[in-house]
Amino acid sequence: MVMSAGMFSISAQQPGEMSYSDNTTFPEGTFGERVQAFLNAFNSNQGKTIQDFLEKQCTEQFQGFVPMEDHLRIFADFYRRSGGLDFHSVRSYEPPRPGETVLILKDRTMGGWHAVTLMVPHAESKIDGIMFSPARAPQDITMSSLSKDQMISELRTMVEKACSSDVFSGAVLVAQGDEVLFEKACGEASKRFNVTNKIDTKFNLGSMNKMFTGVAIIQLVEAGNLSLDQTIDQFLDETWLAKDVSAKITVEHLLTHRSGLGSYFNDTYWKSSRLLFRELDDYKPLIKDEKPAFTPGSQWQYSNTGMFLLGVIIEKVSGENYFDYMRKHLYQPAGMQNTDCYDMDKPVPNLAIGYIPESDGHWRNNIYDHVVRGGPAGGGFSTVRDLHRFARALQNGVLLSKESTAMLWTDHHGDGYGFGFGLEDHPIGKVVGHSGGFPGLNSKLDIFLDNGYVVAVMANYSGAASPVARGILELIKRVE
Repeated sequence: MVMSAGMFSISAQQPGEMSYSDNTTFPEGTFGERVQAFLNAFNSNQGKTIQDFLEKQCTEQFQGFVPMEDHLRIFADFYRRSGGLDFHSVRSYEPPRPGETVLILKDRTMGGWHAVTLMVPHAESKIDGIMFSPARAPQDITMSSLSKDQMISELRTMVEKACSSDVFSGAVLVAQGDEVLFEKACGEASKRFNVTNKIDTKFNLGSMNKMFTGVAIIQLVEAGNLSLDQTIDQFLDETWLAKDVSAKITVEHLLTHRSGLGSYFNDTYWKSSRLLFRELDDYKPLIKDEKPAFTPGSQWQYSNTGMFLLGVIIEKVSGENYFDYMRKHLYQPAGMQNTDCYDMDKPVPNLAIGYIPESDGHWRNNIYDHVVRGGPAGGGFSTVRDLHRFARALQNGVLLSKESTAMLWTDHHGDGYGFGFGLEDHPIGKVVGHSGGFPGLNSKLDIFLDNGYVVAVMANYSGAASPVARGILELIKRVE
């Protein structure tokens, strides 16, 4: 299958996974010819050339996985963001990944590293799938150290290049503690009316609302009103989930994506009017028939439904509407004045519309794709300054005690995920936060626990924030 940045990006190398090596020799034989054909087609940025590549070098099953138009759109979008890709190496893992070849490629716009995983069962086989994803720098690449001032200078150059080439539209903030070191906005909040983005423009959070929901749940636990080991049938009746399902799932299972539940972005959602889904109870038809994909607690699977149901539990336990609870107990105490789940059919000042690149070079807005109002699992709005305030409120004990905050940022099951927060370990220390993505939007918050940096990147282009956030991370890693 072909993947681009999604609700939860999967990288070619997971955090902490160090058992890999890079071979800079270009592949030979039939497979090498297919790799070269891929690079030629991708870098041509021509629909006909890409279609010829897919028809000649890929299996019929893969060609039919999505309509050809969607294949071309994904290629075009990734080209737009990368400016083209150049071969560096083939990455191998221990243990091996049979049937997968991971190409490590460097993009021409920002110099970032990407992985293109080709699903090829045998050396002579046609390509049965392609996955685009971020990658860590190759082992033979060494970068010089930077002073903080040099890091900020290179950061500014990188962001300005992304803005001027129109691969990024949004806002960026980098701080250390309370001190803002860099902030910039670019692009347009509305292409229809040529309204520019500002540093306080409200951008869609995507899945980053999961952090807020996780904090709210731990607030209720800290207050003694809720226990993580309680089964969710104590809060949800059978209009939400069948009793034999909810009785086996705990609050912690939902918090850690170990419930086995999936996503309410299902066929019913896509065939329904967005106006049907505004309050939490409105989502019952999308959720009530879900069954766990595995025994709850036995493994990890990212779940929008699981996080959404935590919002329902917040309502049941607190006695407050979910949206009111978040304003009163999270946004207001943290000083987040421009954060909420706004109704998209109402005029909200200074709010960015999301844009999706089409394969013909035009743009399409995402108003009819996304929810009319965000909720516990995602879809709300915020600003980079408010995300900085949120990070500082957590670090300063405004929202939770020090002990409870640590629970959010603990990898309880070795999945690289805490309670509503993604977790990464780097040589410079632990980084926590979350990403959010959907067609026409992409956002990322990184909180560097050991050196005080906070990085907030929000974009109203598909997949545009993650490369910038990764670039900033790589620069911060070089600071002496």
